[in-house]
Amino acid sequence: MPVGLFRVCVLVITAIVNHPLFFPKENGTVPENTEEIIQKMKEREESLRLEQLRLEQEIADQEATQKALEKAEVVVEESKEEKVRWDMWTALSMVIFLLIELWRQDFQEGNWQDTGGEEDDMAVLGKAFKGVAFPDKAVLASFYEKRILGTTADMARMREMVEGFADDLLEALRSVCNRDADMEVEDCVGVGSMYENWRVRKPFVCDLIVPFAPPEPYCFCCQTWCSGDSFPPDEQGYGTIKVCRADEDATGCICDKTKLGEDMLCLLHSQVSSTRPSSEMEDLLCFKNTQYLDADQVMKWFQIAVTKAWNRISHKYEFDLSFSLLDSPGALKIKFKSGKSIAFNLTPVVQYENSDVYFVSHFPRSSLAADIPSSTHWFLTFAVYERRFIQLVSKTLPANACHVSCLQILSFLHGKQCSLTGPSGLTNYHLKTVLLHLLQARPSQDWAPEKLEARLQDMLKFLEKCLHEKKLYHFFIGNGKVPAELGFPIIFQRAEPLNLFRPFVLRRDIYRKMVDTFHEMLRNMSALINEYTVHIPLAHTNGIRKE
Repeated sequence: MPVGLFRVCVLVITAIVNHPLFFPKENGTVPENTEEIIQKMKEREESLRLEQLRLEQEIADQEATQKALEKAEVVVEESKEEKVRWDMWTALSMVIFLLIELWRQDFQEGNWQDTGGEEDDMAVLGKAFKGVAFPDKAVLASFYEKRILGTTADMARMREMVEGFADDLLEALRSVCNRDADMEVEDCVGVGSMYENWRVRKPFVCDLIVPFAPPEPYCFCCQTWCSGDSFPPDEQGYGTIKVCRADEDATGCICDKTKLGEDMLCLLHSQVSSTRPSSEMEDLLCFKNTQYLDADQVMKWFQIAVTKAWNRISHKYEFDLSFSLLDSPGALKIKFKSGKSIAFNLTPVVQYENSDVYFVSHFPRSSLAADIPSSTHWFLTFAVYERRFIQLVSKTLPANACHVSCLQILSFLHGKQCSLTGPSGLTNYHLKTVLLHLLQARPSQDWAPEKLEARLQDMLKFLEKCLHEKKLYHFFIGNGKVPAELGFPIIFQRAEPLNLFRPFVLRRDIYRKMVDTFHEMLRNMSALINEYTVHIPLAHTNGIRKE
């Protein structure tokens, strides 16, 4: 307060002192400069006002920017919270989906062998059977006797003749081969429908596999898709065969992979054996610049060897021998002077370890291995074990059991339908696989001869279910219930089940053709059977006689 009064007093005194009335003469120029001072004061006031406006605008802009930043931070926080919630729900959904999928696969793999044992499961099937007239027992019995039963004796005579000639031909083949350089051929083994007594369509063709091994000191080191190494899905069911020396394993000695230097030698291999020229491996029928057995090379070698063997023994026989199929090395045909002919297959194979599983170079007249990944991939066949399983189960079934009859009738109907509408992806091997599953799933008494009609319907319904699901599992691969008496390799029992219908999942045209052929076969079944059935006596209803 005192300071304020002091300032007011100073101001008053200054005004009085500077008033023009007190100093009129000395301050005569003051009125002349007043307007200039006022103008400058106005300009100063205006500049101050503009500066104030600018500062107010900057403050407003800063406040707006601050509010925008705060709003953006709120949006980011909300989006983060929403993303966290979304990620949590996504992760939870994925976990639930994976758990459901794992449960579904475990359930299927645990029950895929039991599909034929439940009557309730069969009851929900058979949609394709609506409106289809199924032949009764009497018609089936007459059809089987007239059309199928008489072929058994013909098959036996043909097997005996072909086996005798094949043994003679292979013996001549061994004599023309160089024992020190060529492959060693073993005795042939009969497989397939002719040796399982269910082939019905003519011409009859015997399938014989011929195991072979490399000359000493080499050996075959086999590797399958289920041996531990990763194989692509399209290579499941295949394997590779590596040609190795007997004194090394399949991975080879380290001296083959490392340069030891000119002054160093491997203690296991001499300088001569440490290097393998490409020509040497090609002589062993390997793919170029590799140690893997080449199926194409084997085909050429086998055809040449069979031709040489036949030239040596042809003078002993009064018929001609020729190759019937260009793409099959052992598809042979015997031509008699009367014009008749007999066809059979000699297929070179490689034995898997000490089992009766074999690597097959090719499949004549079959689509099982139509799309082989490469010539170094060999398909595995379990035909010997399939034949043994049927023989083993047959011993536990009632007399004149209908299991073989079911397969014969179904194979006949399928063959007739294919002759009308053209071939489809469905093969006789698929039909046999259906029978093997049902033989394991159903009790022995269900295969009595009087139950032929019921079991035939079971096979058709089982096949319909597999076609609908696009899943027909290989009988042996992944089947832990294989009888121990067969001595089946455990590595294949522990493998993942192999879906024989997997190739049709991606090839919709073939799958559609296969399903249409199956449905057409059902509709034509009665007509096809009645075509080969004569008048049925009333007393002819006591089942089926079978040799």
